Amino acid sequence: MNWEKKFTDSIGSKTSVVLHTIFFIIMLVLPFFGVRVDTVLLVLTTLVSLEAIYLAIFIQISVNQNTASLEEVEENIDEIQEDVDEIQANVDEISTDIDEIQGDVDEIQEDVREDKDAEGDLDHIQAMLEKLLEEVNRLKNQK
Repeated sequence: MNWEKKFTDSIGSKTSVVLHTIFFIIMLVLPFFGVRVDTVLLVLTTLVSLEAIYLAIFIQISVNQNTASLEEVEENIDEIQEDVDEIQANVDEISTDIDEIQGDVDEIQEDVREDKDAEGDLDHIQAMLEKLLEEVNRLKNQK
């Protein structure tokens, strides 16, 4: 963790609130111990102004870091979206391939059915030829 982050985290802590409160109480009590009011106000005003300037700088640093982090996240989201689009295209291609394969399977099943039908027709033709041959032989034997 870099020092800017540590510093801005400590400024926004409960400890920081307690320390600031103690500091302001001390500054407001100093005039009762003989310190001139205008000196206390000058020191207090100067310190508060410097602190405000530095806090504004550190706030801007935090904003810049968060902006850079958000830009990285945005880039990652864009890359993920590109990957999702590519995967979707691949899924579409696979779906098309599956449809083509299903068509081929249907054709093969139809060819198998036709082959079985043709086989049945061949068996029928063979049986008829055998009957015809028997008939021819029987007729020959009668003469």
